[in-house]
Amino acid sequence: MKDQNPLDAVADHVINTSFEDLPPRVVEKVKTFLLDTIGVGTAGTSGAQVAELIALAKSWGDAPEASVWLTGERMSAQSAAIVNAYQIHCLEFDCVHEGAVLHPMATILSAVFAWTEREALRGRIISGRDLITALAIGVDVSTMLGVVTDAPLTFFRPATAGGFGAAAAIGKLAGLDAVSLKNALGAQYAQTSGTLQPHVEGSPMLGLQVGFNARAAIGAVDLAVAGFRGPHDILTGPYGYLTLFEQNDHDIWSFLENLGKDWQVLNLAHKPYPSGRLTHGVVDGLGQLMDTYGFLSDDIEKIECRVPPLVHRLVGREDVPSPEANYAKLCLRFVAGVFLKKGTVDVPDFRGMSALEDEDIHLYASLVDVVLDDNPDQNALNPQTVSVRLKSGAVYNVTLPCVYGHPDNPLSPDENEEKFRRCMDQGREASSRDQVDALIAAVADLDSFADVSNLISLTMGQSG
Repeated sequence: MKDQNPLDAVADHVINTSFEDLPPRVVEKVKTFLLDTIGVGTAGTSGAQVAELIALAKSWGDAPEASVWLTGERMSAQSAAIVNAYQIHCLEFDCVHEGAVLHPMATILSAVFAWTEREALRGRIISGRDLITALAIGVDVSTMLGVVTDAPLTFFRPATAGGFGAAAAIGKLAGLDAVSLKNALGAQYAQTSGTLQPHVEGSPMLGLQVGFNARAAIGAVDLAVAGFRGPHDILTGPYGYLTLFEQNDHDIWSFLENLGKDWQVLNLAHKPYPSGRLTHGVVDGLGQLMDTYGFLSDDIEKIECRVPPLVHRLVGREDVPSPEANYAKLCLRFVAGVFLKKGTVDVPDFRGMSALEDEDIHLYASLVDVVLDDNPDQNALNPQTVSVRLKSGAVYNVTLPCVYGHPDNPLSPDENEEKFRRCMDQGREASSRDQVDALIAAVADLDSFADVSNLISLTMGQSG
């Protein structure tokens, strides 16, 4: 088997999987994270520089093929994919696959919805069952590229790996044969991009990179349909993705043997707070300790967070007096400061300089030490240990085998719906209760939809 091209196994999974192959739990989880992604994408319409991005994206292609979520501006499908992907990811609120260290739905759903809208204008109708199947497959393909490697994260996988999931999902919906699908994935690889430098600096380019790869997925399938041949040895070839992006440190064949058995959508984690997933451990740990022992924020003298290498490297950054919002969301110390002042972490806590320069938050942040543990796994998010020393001298600690939102410690269905409703209230314009209720009902009943255009239309607000 190892003498074969692994892309053949990927293509076989994409082409030959049907809705009937999906276990009920997989269908349920696709719906759960579809609703979650629509919610965070709606909240993201209030994100930094969204209005400017919309105006710019329309200038890149203003053919009225697809819509911006909530506000409803019409533009080319590729432009809409960029905007909606950015809106999904810019608040750092979208679901995550911890084992792969990526946010697959941001890239996949933004591209799939934009392509579906465009194709509806051409007479192609996509059913709810088709959409569910494509999303489950897309999550498998994108997360594969993170799950199979033990290499330290060096590129931004939500963009790089996420794009392959988007191309696979669209290729499935487009009915590509094996050769055409491999051409599409090859064309996707030719456009793959995504660096961690915006993560380090807190630049909005982080979310835009997700959009760039969502746009690329639409173009990749278009190229394949037009007959362009893409490279096929794109995973393990001498200049393939795993060779270059993951330092050739991988075990892809073990993963491929379980395609269609171990569905990766079952391993998606919610993000209960709109900050980097790697910052959630301190919020979870502090919340548990304060609930158990009854102390208050002002009782604390020092906090120590012992974390794996990935957490230390990406969010163990220093707190700075006037952070940009994207920097603050990816700073464990700042996020801890927000929680200690407010008892929660939510979208408005990173909006505006009054929030970002709050002296109390920065004072609490100064109490936090982020300490590297001896975990050998360079991609691990857990376990994490939060230790608190009080001014009284008492010391309390908790070790988290997994952080709230993880599949083993998930949001309940009610909590998922509550998060969705809260997100729908945080967009650039208000969503009506009727619209929110209709979206919840539509996603729950999605497998009975003959045409998912009806669902997509519900993502538009009253002005859309």
